[in-house]
Amino acid sequence: MTKHKIVARENLLPFILITALFYLWAIPNNLNDILIPQFMKSFELNRLQAGLVQSAFYLGYFCMALPAALVMDRYNYKTGIIIGLLLFATGAFLFWPAAVVGKFGLFLVALYVIACGLSFLETGANSFISVLGDPDTSAQRLNFSQAFNPLGAMTGAFVGSQFIFSGVEHSDAQVESMKVAGTYHDYLHTEILRVIPPYMIIGVIILVWAFLIWKVKFPAETDNVRKSKDKPGNEHGHMAMLFKYPHFIKGVIAQFFYIGAQVGTWSFTIQYVKDYMHKPEKEAGIYLIYALLAFGTGRFVSTALMRKFEPQKLMGIYSLINVMLVSMAILNPGFLGAWALVLSSFFMSLMFPTIFALGVKGLGPNTKIGGSMIIMAIIGGAVWTPIMGWISDSTHSMAYAMIVPVISYVYVCYYALAGSKVSGLIYEASEQVVVASH
Repeated sequence: MTKHKIVARENLLPFILITALFYLWAIPNNLNDILIPQFMKSFELNRLQAGLVQSAFYLGYFCMALPAALVMDRYNYKTGIIIGLLLFATGAFLFWPAAVVGKFGLFLVALYVIACGLSFLETGANSFISVLGDPDTSAQRLNFSQAFNPLGAMTGAFVGSQFIFSGVEHSDAQVESMKVAGTYHDYLHTEILRVIPPYMIIGVIILVWAFLIWKVKFPAETDNVRKSKDKPGNEHGHMAMLFKYPHFIKGVIAQFFYIGAQVGTWSFTIQYVKDYMHKPEKEAGIYLIYALLAFGTGRFVSTALMRKFEPQKLMGIYSLINVMLVSMAILNPGFLGAWALVLSSFFMSLMFPTIFALGVKGLGPNTKIGGSMIIMAIIGGAVWTPIMGWISDSTHSMAYAMIVPVISYVYVCYYALAGSKVSGLIYEASEQVVVASH
């Protein structure tokens, strides 16, 4: 069996810089899982309203994924990534005025701006890593880069649970007493202000990283892509062409379901643990960190396993396991259910990059636009999370809300085992990258 390099030596520096973005964008993604219970407390929201945190966030992904692809198709990956970093930093800095004013709606705007930036980053970074070398190793390369994503996720969850959560949780009687004394509003505003320092630090780091990427020479994509022998290459991608690839369309749907499962599970893990294990917020936050640790471990283990097993078959097995684990969380809420949810993160670990790599396989010059549409499918997090909150509010059961991830994993299993078979006008290589001064 011929061994293929994951990345060529001459492309190592840009590979490292872009791989670091997978770590950086995971931080705000998983700070949302902290913001949901924090805003439930400081703005006195129900679970449906709190789920709007993810709706605003993933709406930004949806709205900007296609413009991001068009910018990068017109110019290059580097331009799009720098724009994304600047939007990311702007959104982070908007947390300051939002906290000072104390309006939930302003936080949703800030989260939307952050997500607009992340949409540029994910559209660019996932596609760039996917095509930065031998197409036979695209799934391995993308899974390796994505393996740093859960490290950022754990950083976000740890920072949030330690520095955003105050650990102060008043009983109903204490709340009434504070309202009578006129101190309750000040307490809530103090809780809101706790979000400022982490987001200011994040904003500064992102600006520094934008400067580094601006200064470093990047590979330039060649536009001369080889098609099948009787078809000439095209300079730019065309959205209409994407509908000729059934494996791509099904990949978009699979990503929609998967992201809904991932975001919904993590958004309500803390609440699940508080409801059924009766843990305070700081202790419940540790279970989210455990879940993200399992997720990160799964990324590295899965990348290694892909050297021996086909990615789609591995994803099919993982999705079946998750159907069983999340079903256990529904049927046995409590200690076993909580740990089943934690363990499910291990098996969801390979799903995003593998669906992405399988979806864009063989798209040639349509890779950037196709990648953007798979990123747009991230809106699944905006759709399914408030639905899970509504189910929980309606049934008074966080466990019943987990039926959404179960349904999602069933579809991912179908895509892995049948829907991902490549068909349509296939290119011999998605896109090739050569070294050039930039």
